[in-house]
Amino acid sequence: MPLDKNHEESSPRVVVIGAGTLRSNFRAGGLACGISLKRKLGFRNFTIYEKANEVGGTWRDNIYPGCSSDVDMAFFSLSTDLRNWKESHGSQEDIWEYWISLAKKYGLYPHIVFNHMVTSAEWDNDTQLYNIVTKNTLTGEKTTTTAHILISAIGILETPRYASIPGLNAFKGSMFHSARWDKTVELKGKRVGVVGNGASATQFVPIISEDPSVEVLQFCRTPHWVVPSLRKAYSPLWRRLVSIFPFLKLLLRWAVFFKSEFMYGTIFANPMLRRLLTKLLTKYITDTAPKEYHDKLVPNYTLGCKRVIFDTNYLAALHRPNLDLNWDGIDTIVEDGILTKTGEHIPLDVLIFATGYAADYYPFPVKGNTEKTIQEYYEEQKGPKAYRGTTVPGFPNFFLIFGPNTATGHTSVIYTNEIQINYIMQVIQPILERKVLSLEVSVEATDEYNEKIHSRLNKSVFTQCLSWYRVGGTGKVTNAFPAAATVFWLWLRRPDWYHYSGVGADKWLKEQRLRQRLRPVLRLLSLGVLVLGAYYFRTLNVKLLRR
Repeated sequence: MPLDKNHEESSPRVVVIGAGTLRSNFRAGGLACGISLKRKLGFRNFTIYEKANEVGGTWRDNIYPGCSSDVDMAFFSLSTDLRNWKESHGSQEDIWEYWISLAKKYGLYPHIVFNHMVTSAEWDNDTQLYNIVTKNTLTGEKTTTTAHILISAIGILETPRYASIPGLNAFKGSMFHSARWDKTVELKGKRVGVVGNGASATQFVPIISEDPSVEVLQFCRTPHWVVPSLRKAYSPLWRRLVSIFPFLKLLLRWAVFFKSEFMYGTIFANPMLRRLLTKLLTKYITDTAPKEYHDKLVPNYTLGCKRVIFDTNYLAALHRPNLDLNWDGIDTIVEDGILTKTGEHIPLDVLIFATGYAADYYPFPVKGNTEKTIQEYYEEQKGPKAYRGTTVPGFPNFFLIFGPNTATGHTSVIYTNEIQINYIMQVIQPILERKVLSLEVSVEATDEYNEKIHSRLNKSVFTQCLSWYRVGGTGKVTNAFPAAATVFWLWLRRPDWYHYSGVGADKWLKEQRLRQRLRPVLRLLSLGVLVLGAYYFRTLNVKLLRR
């Protein structure tokens, strides 16, 4: 189908879902996408729909005590906007302020529609547009809009998950999820039950238990491998040097990058090094935690198959008399507390769930050209599936940031998301320039890519235990990338145009495929010219010396 004059003259529009930012393996980055649209493509006809009243995503929502990054801030910032941070790992307040400042710097606020959530989107083959329905989160009013390109920046961990425990609604005290921390609840002098012992819990439990009047009872199911904290505050001298010599920010970023790649090698890629590290971490846990918990706190599963926890004074806090761990399992939640599987009744005033997020569920229907929704496609494939974690067959002009199999467990999600966004910018550029109407990845390319990554994943550490990386905890691994971050960059550095087809795209794709075929030839010719040039100048120098 060739482009007609009306399509050539029409102004394309991009809709981005979510003005969120990025945290470890939580929510993805609509802000980073908006910045890239402006900086890389000079494109301004885009709208970001955000269901809350401010930007920031997870750093706006996660206000629990002690909330901070797991990754060093030198590598947990946009590559275009490095900052002279006051400490190695930023607090929730500092990181949120960073993203607000970027939204202001790049003039994103006029592009954001706050208090509006996208409730559905459906591709129209005739108009080559997505028909999008949004809902005002304050009034409930629904409106419709259209877009040529739809970018989902809600990530894979957007919806808090409560544990499936009988009697969940029976509790009469205060109850909330750590991802929706209720600051109106006073903990002082209360008996507080914490369900879960993952990353969030290990950050806020040491904080709330500092007050000896708060009696904390933490209900644990599975232990986690805990890594010693590498957090530190930067000295005034260092910060002064960074302000004088800004290139130090880049050097520090590279240092953190190589450290994270080394972490991949020790935990995920090399069994011998992993066994050595397992012994070292076992010693760290037993040296730091109370002896009474040693047999419970040291995991019996392979290091790396679950998310590794970075210690934020959690193990040391277990020595406090007002903090107890319970490993008996929860049988039922009752009006005034919890009944364990051993029959013990534990009275509680407050119940806090730190039980993670729903990782394999897309929260609203998006329909492509096959009448299937994204979620129906995921279920058909026995779990979330995408091409390079970014595009999905049957969904033209639709892109995922932090899609299936893009989490790493060892590096910065901002880095991997920037790689994805750079890839998306390359794919959508011809659409924005009206050289093509739509582009869609092929089923064959998607299947081939997923066969490649799952052949690696099936031999990896990720299959060796129950974890959020897997569908339902035990199924297909859909939330982990099976290689180092450098490999992720290599695979997404540029599109393979043989894997795409589109409407009004035949001529343009033919040109790109020709360039793609010629690229290695031109590289060889360039190398040949360099070699011949070096040989010529060497010969010339020899002749001159002989004179």
